[in-house]
Amino acid sequence: MTMVQTQSRSTGATPVPRTVADAMGTAGPQVCDDMTVEVALSVMASARTGHLLVCDNDGECTGLLTQAQLTAVRDSSEYTDRVELRDILVDPGPFASPLTRMAEAEHAMRYHRLDALPVVDEHGNALGLLAR
Repeated sequence: MTMVQTQSRSTGATPVPRTVADAMGTAGPQVCDDMTVEVALSVMASARTGHLLVCDNDGECTGLLTQAQLTAVRDSSEYTDRVELRDILVDPGPFASPLTRMAEAEHAMRYHRLDALPVVDEHGNALGLLAR
């Protein structure tokens, strides 16, 4: 009997994601845009995340807010405990489709100086998040 030695053939290279769908992660916490800033910060702390996806009453993604953005609003002189997330989402920023090419998504993230980019379907529902 002859022993056959097998070796796994590893190319050492990981496949390069071609589209956003290949690289996106889970969407994480999603909150409604009528939530107050203080409650949103509490949700963010409980979820141990640095961002929240914001959706309208129809479930359509309207933007992404970071802990830094929410903290800046809370610490501003104009802040009241009635400020809702929809009040501060003046520029919702870009969104990506799962079919968006990675190069395009990376360009949008660099241009807008984003650490994360929401990925939405054709109806605007959040599917995931592309993070650096």
